[in-house]
Amino acid sequence: MEAEGKELRRGWTTGTCATAAAKAACSALLGHGFPDPVEVTLPGGQRPAFSLALEELGDGFARAGIIKDAGDDPDVTHGALIIATIRRGEQGKGLRFSAGKGVGTVTRPGLPIPPGEPAINPVPRQMITASIAEVAGETMDFEVEISIPDGEALAQKTLNPRLGIVGGLSVLGTTGIVIPFSCSAWIHSIWRGIDVARAEGLTHVAGSTGMTTEKAVQAHHNLPETALLDMGDFVGGMLKYLRKHPVPKVTVAGGVAKMTKLAQGMLDVHSKRGLADLEALAKVAVEAGADAALADEIAKANSVLHAFQLAEAKGLSLGNHVAALAWKTAAKALQSPEIALEVLVFDREGRLVGEAPFMPSDQTSASPLPDRNRRT
Repeated sequence: MEAEGKELRRGWTTGTCATAAAKAACSALLGHGFPDPVEVTLPGGQRPAFSLALEELGDGFARAGIIKDAGDDPDVTHGALIIATIRRGEQGKGLRFSAGKGVGTVTRPGLPIPPGEPAINPVPRQMITASIAEVAGETMDFEVEISIPDGEALAQKTLNPRLGIVGGLSVLGTTGIVIPFSCSAWIHSIWRGIDVARAEGLTHVAGSTGMTTEKAVQAHHNLPETALLDMGDFVGGMLKYLRKHPVPKVTVAGGVAKMTKLAQGMLDVHSKRGLADLEALAKVAVEAGADAALADEIAKANSVLHAFQLAEAKGLSLGNHVAALAWKTAAKALQSPEIALEVLVFDREGRLVGEAPFMPSDQTSASPLPDRNRRT
Protein backbone atom coordinates (compact mmCIF):
# COMPACT_ATOMS: atom_id res chain seq x y z
CA MET A 1 0.00 0.00 0.00
CA GLU A 2 1.27 3.43 -0.92
CA ALA A 3 -0.11 6.95 -0.41
CA GLU A 4 1.63 9.99 -1.86
CA GLY A 5 4.86 8.02 -2.24
CA LYS A 6 4.82 6.64 1.29
CA GLU A 7 4.52 2.91 1.84
CA LEU A 8 1.70 2.25 4.31
CA ARG A 9 1.96 -0.43 6.99
CA ARG A 10 -0.81 -2.94 7.39
CA GLY A 11 -2.04 -3.74 10.86
CA TRP A 12 -4.04 -6.27 12.86
CA THR A 13 -7.74 -6.38 13.63
CA THR A 14 -9.17 -6.51 17.13
CA GLY A 15 -10.21 -10.06 16.29
CA THR A 16 -6.61 -11.09 15.59
CA CYS A 17 -5.35 -9.46 18.80
CA ALA A 18 -8.10 -11.11 20.84
CA THR A 19 -7.20 -14.46 19.27
CA ALA A 20 -3.52 -14.12 20.19
CA ALA A 21 -4.40 -13.06 23.74
CA ALA A 22 -6.86 -15.95 24.14
CA LYS A 23 -4.35 -18.51 22.91
CA ALA A 24 -1.64 -17.26 25.28
CA ALA A 25 -4.02 -17.20 28.24
CA CYS A 26 -5.33 -20.69 27.51
CA SER A 27 -1.78 -22.03 27.30
CA ALA A 28 -0.99 -20.56 30.72
CA LEU A 29 -4.23 -21.88 32.24
CA LEU A 30 -3.29 -25.39 31.08
CA GLY A 31 0.13 -25.12 32.74
CA HIS A 32 2.23 -24.53 29.61
CA GLY A 33 3.16 -20.93 30.44
CA PHE A 34 2.58 -17.79 28.46
CA PRO A 35 4.06 -18.13 24.96
CA ASP A 36 5.75 -14.82 24.09
CA PRO A 37 5.61 -14.13 21.24
CA VAL A 38 2.42 -16.04 20.48
CA GLU A 39 1.58 -17.16 16.94
CA VAL A 40 -1.92 -17.39 15.49
CA THR A 41 -3.32 -18.52 12.16
CA LEU A 42 -5.31 -16.00 10.10
CA PRO A 43 -8.17 -16.99 7.77
CA GLY A 44 -5.80 -16.58 4.80
CA GLY A 45 -3.24 -18.95 6.32
CA GLN A 46 -0.73 -16.32 7.50
CA ARG A 47 1.00 -16.93 10.87
CA PRO A 48 1.84 -13.61 12.55
CA ALA A 49 3.37 -13.51 16.04
CA PHE A 50 2.53 -11.03 18.82
CA SER A 51 4.34 -9.88 21.93
CA LEU A 52 2.36 -9.93 25.15
CA ALA A 53 1.67 -6.67 26.97
CA LEU A 54 -0.07 -8.36 29.91
CA GLU A 55 0.34 -11.72 31.66
CA GLU A 56 -1.63 -12.71 34.75
CA LEU A 57 -2.22 -16.16 36.22
CA GLY A 58 -4.69 -16.38 39.10
CA ASP A 59 -6.96 -18.79 40.93
CA GLY A 60 -8.92 -20.52 38.17
CA PHE A 61 -8.10 -18.04 35.42
CA ALA A 62 -5.37 -16.83 33.10
CA ARG A 63 -5.26 -13.43 31.42
CA ALA A 64 -3.19 -12.08 28.55
CA GLY A 65 -3.19 -8.82 26.63
CA ILE A 66 -2.01 -7.56 23.24
CA ILE A 67 -1.53 -3.92 22.22
CA LYS A 68 -3.34 -3.45 18.92
CA ASP A 69 -1.24 -2.13 16.05
CA ALA A 70 -3.51 -0.93 13.24
CA GLY A 71 -0.54 -0.01 11.05
CA ASP A 72 -1.02 3.28 9.23
CA ASP A 73 -4.82 3.05 9.29
CA PRO A 74 -6.59 5.81 11.28
CA ASP A 75 -8.33 3.23 13.45
CA VAL A 76 -9.78 4.44 16.77
CA THR A 77 -8.60 1.21 18.41
CA HIS A 78 -4.95 1.67 17.41
CA GLY A 79 -2.89 1.31 20.59
CA ALA A 80 -5.76 -0.20 22.59
CA LEU A 81 -5.06 -3.08 24.96
CA ILE A 82 -7.04 -6.18 23.91
CA ILE A 83 -7.37 -8.62 26.83
CA ALA A 84 -8.54 -12.22 26.94
CA THR A 85 -9.39 -13.94 30.22
CA ILE A 86 -9.79 -17.73 30.10
CA ARG A 87 -11.55 -19.83 32.75
CA ARG A 88 -12.60 -23.45 32.90
CA GLY A 89 -16.17 -23.88 31.71
CA GLU A 90 -18.90 -26.40 32.35
CA GLN A 91 -17.96 -29.82 31.04
CA GLY A 92 -19.47 -30.64 27.67
CA LYS A 93 -20.64 -27.08 26.99
CA GLY A 94 -17.73 -26.07 24.75
CA LEU A 95 -16.50 -22.52 24.36
CA ARG A 96 -18.62 -19.69 25.80
CA PHE A 97 -17.89 -16.06 24.95
CA SER A 98 -18.57 -13.11 27.22
CA ALA A 99 -18.08 -9.35 27.03
CA GLY A 100 -15.72 -7.89 29.59
CA LYS A 101 -15.17 -4.21 30.29
CA GLY A 102 -15.17 -2.17 27.09
CA VAL A 103 -16.64 -4.81 24.79
CA GLY A 104 -20.19 -4.18 23.70
CA THR A 105 -23.33 -6.29 23.83
CA VAL A 106 -25.69 -6.58 20.87
CA THR A 107 -29.19 -5.26 21.65
CA ARG A 108 -30.83 -5.05 18.21
CA PRO A 109 -31.53 -7.63 15.51
CA GLY A 110 -29.98 -7.44 12.05
CA LEU A 111 -26.32 -7.84 12.99
CA PRO A 112 -24.16 -10.97 12.46
CA ILE A 113 -24.50 -11.72 16.19
CA PRO A 114 -27.99 -12.01 17.78
CA PRO A 115 -29.24 -9.70 20.56
CA GLY A 116 -27.95 -10.53 24.00
CA GLU A 117 -24.61 -11.83 22.74
CA PRO A 118 -21.24 -10.11 23.22
CA ALA A 119 -20.24 -8.13 20.13
CA ILE A 120 -17.57 -10.58 19.06
CA ASN A 121 -18.16 -11.22 15.38
CA PRO A 122 -18.30 -14.68 13.75
CA VAL A 123 -14.81 -14.75 12.19
CA PRO A 124 -13.02 -13.68 15.40
CA ARG A 125 -15.01 -16.35 17.25
CA GLN A 126 -13.84 -18.93 14.73
CA MET A 127 -10.24 -17.73 15.00
CA ILE A 128 -10.31 -17.83 18.81
CA THR A 129 -11.85 -21.31 18.77
CA ALA A 130 -9.20 -22.62 16.36
CA SER A 131 -6.33 -21.08 18.34
CA ILE A 132 -7.54 -22.51 21.64
CA ALA A 133 -7.85 -25.90 19.95
CA GLU A 134 -4.14 -25.66 19.04
CA VAL A 135 -3.17 -25.66 22.72
CA ALA A 136 -6.11 -27.51 24.31
CA GLY A 137 -6.81 -30.24 21.78
CA GLU A 138 -10.26 -31.73 22.26
CA THR A 139 -10.69 -30.11 25.68
CA MET A 140 -12.72 -27.05 24.66
CA ASP A 141 -14.83 -26.32 27.73
CA PHE A 142 -13.71 -22.77 28.47
CA GLU A 143 -15.18 -19.37 29.17
CA VAL A 144 -13.55 -16.70 27.00
CA GLU A 145 -13.96 -13.12 28.15
CA ILE A 146 -12.67 -10.36 25.89
CA SER A 147 -12.19 -6.88 27.31
CA ILE A 148 -10.79 -3.55 26.10
CA PRO A 149 -10.21 -1.19 29.06
CA ASP A 150 -10.90 2.04 27.12
CA GLY A 151 -13.47 0.43 24.85
CA GLU A 152 -16.58 2.15 26.14
CA ALA A 153 -15.13 5.62 25.49
CA LEU A 154 -13.66 4.61 22.13
CA ALA A 155 -17.01 3.16 21.03
CA GLN A 156 -18.53 6.64 21.11
CA LYS A 157 -16.35 7.43 18.08
CA THR A 158 -17.84 4.51 16.14
CA LEU A 159 -21.28 3.56 14.82
CA ASN A 160 -21.83 1.05 17.64
CA PRO A 161 -24.31 3.18 19.65
CA ARG A 162 -26.46 3.68 16.55
CA LEU A 163 -26.34 -0.01 15.67
CA GLY A 164 -27.53 -0.96 19.16
CA ILE A 165 -24.19 -2.25 20.46
CA VAL A 166 -24.00 -0.95 24.01
CA GLY A 167 -21.19 -0.89 26.53
CA GLY A 168 -18.20 -0.80 24.25
CA LEU A 169 -16.51 -1.83 21.04
CA SER A 170 -17.05 -4.74 18.70
CA VAL A 171 -14.37 -7.38 18.16
CA LEU A 172 -14.16 -7.34 14.38
CA GLY A 173 -12.26 -8.69 11.41
CA THR A 174 -12.79 -10.97 8.44
CA THR A 175 -9.20 -11.43 7.23
CA GLY A 176 -7.41 -10.58 10.47
CA ILE A 177 -5.50 -7.81 8.71
CA VAL A 178 -6.21 -4.07 8.70
CA ILE A 179 -5.55 -2.56 5.27
CA PRO A 180 -4.62 1.13 5.62
CA PHE A 181 -7.39 3.56 4.67
CA SER A 182 -9.56 0.63 3.65
CA CYS A 183 -12.93 1.42 2.10
CA SER A 184 -14.25 -2.03 2.97
CA ALA A 185 -14.62 -1.42 6.71
CA TRP A 186 -16.71 1.72 6.11
CA ILE A 187 -18.86 0.05 3.46
CA HIS A 188 -19.47 -2.93 5.73
CA SER A 189 -20.63 -0.57 8.49
CA ILE A 190 -23.12 0.93 6.02
CA TRP A 191 -24.39 -2.55 5.20
CA ARG A 192 -24.81 -3.41 8.88
CA GLY A 193 -26.79 -0.18 9.35
CA ILE A 194 -29.13 -1.26 6.54
CA ASP A 195 -29.48 -4.71 8.13
CA VAL A 196 -30.45 -3.18 11.47
CA ALA A 197 -32.97 -0.82 9.84
CA ARG A 198 -34.60 -3.70 7.97
CA ALA A 199 -34.66 -5.91 11.07
CA GLU A 200 -36.47 -3.12 12.94
CA GLY A 201 -39.02 -2.89 10.15
CA LEU A 202 -38.12 0.65 9.11
CA THR A 203 -39.56 1.74 5.79
CA HIS A 204 -37.31 4.77 5.20
CA VAL A 205 -33.53 5.12 5.45
CA ALA A 206 -31.33 8.11 4.63
CA GLY A 207 -27.70 8.01 3.59
CA SER A 208 -25.70 11.18 4.24
CA THR A 209 -22.26 12.34 3.17
CA GLY A 210 -21.46 14.08 6.45
CA MET A 211 -22.64 15.19 9.87
CA THR A 212 -24.26 18.44 8.71
CA THR A 213 -26.37 16.71 6.06
CA GLU A 214 -27.21 13.88 8.45
CA LYS A 215 -28.62 16.29 11.03
CA ALA A 216 -30.45 18.19 8.30
CA VAL A 217 -32.08 15.13 6.72
CA GLN A 218 -33.05 13.75 10.14
CA ALA A 219 -34.83 17.00 10.95
CA HIS A 220 -36.35 17.24 7.46
CA HIS A 221 -38.01 13.83 7.73
CA ASN A 222 -38.11 13.38 11.53
CA LEU A 223 -36.23 10.10 11.21
CA PRO A 224 -35.13 7.84 14.09
CA GLU A 225 -31.39 7.40 14.54
CA THR A 226 -31.44 3.83 13.22
CA ALA A 227 -32.72 5.13 9.87
CA LEU A 228 -29.57 7.21 9.39
CA LEU A 229 -26.73 5.71 7.36
CA ASP A 230 -23.26 7.25 7.50
CA MET A 231 -22.79 6.85 3.76
CA GLY A 232 -19.78 9.16 3.50
CA ASP A 233 -18.38 9.10 -0.02
CA PHE A 234 -19.64 5.59 -0.75
CA VAL A 235 -22.97 6.30 -2.44
CA GLY A 236 -22.59 3.31 -4.74
CA GLY A 237 -21.67 0.94 -1.91
CA MET A 238 -24.88 1.86 -0.08
CA LEU A 239 -27.17 1.76 -3.13
CA LYS A 240 -25.91 -1.55 -4.49
CA TYR A 241 -26.52 -3.22 -1.13
CA LEU A 242 -29.99 -1.66 -0.93
CA ARG A 243 -30.79 -3.03 -4.37
CA LYS A 244 -30.38 -6.57 -2.98
CA HIS A 245 -31.74 -5.70 0.48
CA PRO A 246 -34.49 -3.17 -0.30
CA VAL A 247 -36.10 -0.59 1.97
CA PRO A 248 -39.28 1.06 0.56
CA LYS A 249 -37.97 4.65 0.76
CA VAL A 250 -34.36 5.77 0.38
CA THR A 251 -33.04 9.30 0.68
CA VAL A 252 -29.58 10.27 -0.55
CA ALA A 253 -28.48 13.51 1.11
CA GLY A 254 -25.32 15.50 0.60
CA GLY A 255 -23.63 18.84 0.23
CA VAL A 256 -23.50 20.77 -3.02
CA ALA A 257 -20.05 19.53 -4.13
CA LYS A 258 -20.61 15.82 -3.54
CA MET A 259 -24.12 15.87 -4.98
CA THR A 260 -22.77 17.66 -8.06
CA LYS A 261 -20.29 14.81 -8.49
CA LEU A 262 -23.11 12.32 -8.11
CA ALA A 263 -25.04 14.30 -10.73
CA GLN A 264 -22.05 13.89 -13.03
CA GLY A 265 -22.10 10.11 -12.70
CA MET A 266 -19.68 9.48 -9.81
CA LEU A 267 -20.95 6.90 -7.32
CA ASP A 268 -17.78 7.32 -5.21
CA VAL A 269 -17.68 11.03 -4.44
CA HIS A 270 -14.34 11.18 -2.61
CA SER A 271 -12.04 14.00 -3.76
CA LYS A 272 -9.41 11.45 -4.75
CA ARG A 273 -11.79 10.04 -7.35
CA GLY A 274 -11.86 13.36 -9.16
CA LEU A 275 -13.24 16.87 -8.93
CA ALA A 276 -16.60 18.10 -10.12
CA ASP A 277 -16.64 19.40 -13.70
CA LEU A 278 -17.50 23.10 -13.46
CA GLU A 279 -17.99 23.45 -17.21
CA ALA A 280 -20.57 20.67 -17.07
CA LEU A 281 -22.19 22.41 -14.10
CA ALA A 282 -22.37 25.61 -16.17
CA LYS A 283 -24.36 23.71 -18.82
CA VAL A 284 -26.75 22.53 -16.09
CA ALA A 285 -27.10 26.16 -15.03
CA VAL A 286 -28.10 27.08 -18.60
CA GLU A 287 -30.79 24.38 -18.49
CA ALA A 288 -31.96 25.92 -15.20
CA GLY A 289 -32.26 29.35 -16.86
CA ALA A 290 -28.80 30.95 -16.55
CA ASP A 291 -27.75 33.44 -19.19
CA ALA A 292 -24.40 33.20 -20.98
CA ALA A 293 -22.64 35.59 -18.60
CA LEU A 294 -23.64 33.61 -15.49
CA ALA A 295 -22.78 30.33 -17.17
CA ASP A 296 -19.31 31.66 -17.92
CA GLU A 297 -18.86 32.75 -14.30
CA ILE A 298 -19.89 29.30 -13.07
CA ALA A 299 -17.49 27.56 -15.46
CA LYS A 300 -14.65 29.72 -14.05
CA ALA A 301 -15.73 29.47 -10.39
CA ASN A 302 -13.22 28.52 -7.70
CA SER A 303 -15.35 25.62 -6.47
CA VAL A 304 -18.81 24.10 -6.65
CA LEU A 305 -19.76 26.07 -3.54
CA HIS A 306 -18.66 29.27 -5.29
CA ALA A 307 -20.70 28.30 -8.35
CA PHE A 308 -23.82 27.82 -6.21
CA GLN A 309 -23.21 31.18 -4.55
CA LEU A 310 -22.96 32.85 -7.97
CA ALA A 311 -26.22 31.23 -9.06
CA GLU A 312 -28.00 32.17 -5.83
CA ALA A 313 -26.85 35.78 -6.14
CA LYS A 314 -28.62 35.91 -9.51
CA GLY A 315 -31.78 34.29 -8.13
CA LEU A 316 -31.18 31.01 -9.94
CA SER A 317 -32.15 27.75 -8.19
CA LEU A 318 -29.38 25.41 -9.31
CA GLY A 319 -29.89 22.83 -6.58
CA ASN A 320 -33.05 21.21 -7.94
CA HIS A 321 -31.43 20.55 -11.30
CA VAL A 322 -28.33 19.08 -9.67
CA ALA A 323 -30.58 16.93 -7.46
CA ALA A 324 -32.50 15.71 -10.50
CA LEU A 325 -29.33 14.58 -12.26
CA ALA A 326 -27.99 13.04 -9.05
CA TRP A 327 -31.28 11.17 -8.73
CA LYS A 328 -30.79 9.66 -12.19
CA THR A 329 -27.28 8.45 -11.31
CA ALA A 330 -28.45 6.95 -8.03
CA ALA A 331 -31.57 5.42 -9.62
CA LYS A 332 -29.43 3.55 -12.16
CA ALA A 333 -27.64 1.86 -9.25
CA LEU A 334 -30.95 0.86 -7.66
CA GLN A 335 -33.35 0.27 -10.57
CA SER A 336 -35.95 -1.31 -8.32
CA PRO A 337 -39.72 -0.82 -8.42
CA GLU A 338 -39.69 -1.69 -4.70
CA ILE A 339 -37.62 1.38 -3.79
CA ALA A 340 -38.71 5.01 -3.99
CA LEU A 341 -35.67 7.28 -4.21
CA GLU A 342 -35.21 10.88 -3.11
CA VAL A 343 -32.17 13.16 -3.37
CA LEU A 344 -31.69 16.18 -1.09
CA VAL A 345 -28.95 18.81 -1.48
CA PHE A 346 -27.94 20.90 1.55
CA ASP A 347 -25.53 23.78 1.95
CA ARG A 348 -22.88 23.99 4.68
CA GLU A 349 -25.38 25.40 7.15
CA GLY A 350 -27.77 22.50 6.58
CA ARG A 351 -30.19 24.58 4.52
CA LEU A 352 -32.07 22.64 1.83
CA VAL A 353 -31.05 24.06 -1.57
CA GLY A 354 -32.20 21.30 -3.90
CA GLU A 355 -34.45 18.25 -4.00
CA ALA A 356 -35.55 15.49 -6.31
CA PRO A 357 -38.72 14.05 -4.72
CA PHE A 358 -39.52 10.40 -4.14
CA MET A 359 -40.10 8.36 -7.30
CA PRO A 360 -39.77 4.62 -7.99
CA SER A 361 -36.11 4.10 -8.82
CA ASP A 362 -36.84 2.02 -11.92
CA GLN A 363 -38.38 5.07 -13.62
CA THR A 364 -35.05 6.43 -14.80
CA SER A 365 -36.56 8.02 -17.91
CA ALA A 366 -38.87 10.29 -15.87
CA SER A 367 -37.91 13.75 -14.59
CA PRO A 368 -37.51 13.91 -10.79
CA LEU A 369 -37.65 17.72 -10.77
CA PRO A 370 -40.40 19.20 -8.59
CA ASP A 371 -43.22 20.47 -10.85
CA ARG A 372 -42.56 24.08 -9.95
CA ASN A 373 -38.98 23.77 -11.18
CA ARG A 374 -39.57 22.04 -14.49
CA ARG A 375 -38.91 24.23 -17.47
CA THR A 376 -41.75 24.52 -19.94
